[in-house]
Amino acid sequence: MTLRTARRSSLVDQVIDQLKGEIAAGAWGLGAKIPPEPTLSETLGVGRNTVREAVRALTHAGLLECRQGDGTYVRATSELSGAVRRRLRTAELLEILEVRRALETEAARLAAGRRTPADVARIERALARCEELAGGDDRGAFVEADLDFHMAVAEATHNRVLIELYRDFGEALRASITAAVDRLDQVAVPHASLAEAVVAGDAEAAERATLVCLDAVCRSLDGVPPG
Repeated sequence: MTLRTARRSSLVDQVIDQLKGEIAAGAWGLGAKIPPEPTLSETLGVGRNTVREAVRALTHAGLLECRQGDGTYVRATSELSGAVRRRLRTAELLEILEVRRALETEAARLAAGRRTPADVARIERALARCEELAGGDDRGAFVEADLDFHMAVAEATHNRVLIELYRDFGEALRASITAAVDRLDQVAVPHASLAEAVVAGDAEAAERATLVCLDAVCRSLDGVPPG
């Protein structure tokens, strides 16, 4: 960990900032159990009441989840992600896919004009993973590969706001898509055409390929019409 001894007057706020920093940096991944209260108190050099207040604040914000008798776990990586996750619990799958369509079509268009050789390499690795898992029995792994592929495209935009939005939305999206994965025809999702368009620098083709990709998802899910 990279936690430092707290010295500012607002100890609770500083502890909150440091815990949020550890979560955002990936020191404690999504679903991970954070160190117990005594450990955090000793590491930060503050009282246990200060740690308890900070954890309570982050729990209220949706970043942490306290499980009685078990410990405290990372529930989201940012306040936005926590808020989106809470909202998506009651959202219809069609609503979720419509938002995904808006984010991913713009991401594809921008990525086609801004991708670097490193971005291309990551997109191609993610595509290979999707193709490897398509049609297999491990549908959960396919969902992860699918989201990683689209995250690679989003990161190729080099738009920090869009990347952060997609990362936060992707965490919430994962649960919704996983819930429907038994009905998803993985082979029908044409990731390759999107990758080819981005690599070729063709923004219009990348946008069209994204729409085709998401329409394939919609068609394979009962009751969800394509846009």
